[in-house]
Amino acid sequence: MEYLIHICVLICIYVILAISLDLITGYTGMLSIAHAAFYGVGAYIAAIMSLNLHSPFIVNIGCAATLSGLLGLLVGIPSLRIRDDYFVVATFAFQVIILSILNNWMSLTGGSMGLSGIPQPQILGFRISSHLHFLVLACLFCILILWISLRIAHSPFGRVLKAIREDEIFAQAAGKNVAAFKILVFVIGAGMASIAGVIYAYYIGFIDPTSFSVMESIFIISIVIIGGAGSLWGSVVAATVLVVLPELLRFIGLPGAMAANIRQIIYGSLLVAFMLWRPRGFLGNYGFHR
Repeated sequence: MEYLIHICVLICIYVILAISLDLITGYTGMLSIAHAAFYGVGAYIAAIMSLNLHSPFIVNIGCAATLSGLLGLLVGIPSLRIRDDYFVVATFAFQVIILSILNNWMSLTGGSMGLSGIPQPQILGFRISSHLHFLVLACLFCILILWISLRIAHSPFGRVLKAIREDEIFAQAAGKNVAAFKILVFVIGAGMASIAGVIYAYYIGFIDPTSFSVMESIFIISIVIIGGAGSLWGSVVAATVLVVLPELLRFIGLPGAMAANIRQIIYGSLLVAFMLWRPRGFLGNYGFHR
């Protein structure tokens, strides 16, 4: 039973990550490879504050979202001058920088050894200690993020994001401050991703840089593509499928190392198949091809 609950917690975490990236990539059309960096920043901020300052969970998650949002601002600002492939390269560079900091700032992040012994969170005096407690916590934040994102998507703000995705010049001609919208959605997406990182850090109790690598960013992008860009519900479906899929390999009896390689092959094959035959993904509103 605890194993199934563990899978459900991971699904909630990746749903939050996919939804937050979909606002940036699916709705606004800015393909970012830096999402795992914001995910990692959230996890490390929560871990460092919890271990060194013994600050409460609510304070930690607020600080993580704020700092990640500020970093999102730094990444979003270059989008005023660069776009398309150049923006992808810029976000990739940011991802590499953050990963290097996590690996080399030994005194703060523990380097490649990571941070362990992250204490269980308390909310209003109630300690989150069991797998079931973490599932409830993850589900609550997942529902909250989904609700906020749906409100954004169906608001005038969301319609401007779609206009930017379809034709940025037309959106500017219509009198919209495209720069402000692009920066703001990047800040929102980064803050949401950090919340997933906070939940992950408290749930696992140990974090290290390998959980927030470029491959993790690509995996999150895969969820958005397979679920369908511009479809929040598609992100929910794809996150569930892609998290459960590798777990099914365990029941086949494959060795752990082989299962990991087959998982990457399956993810790559799914990406190629969807880009060729269904670029809109499961429930997407538009494809990545032009």
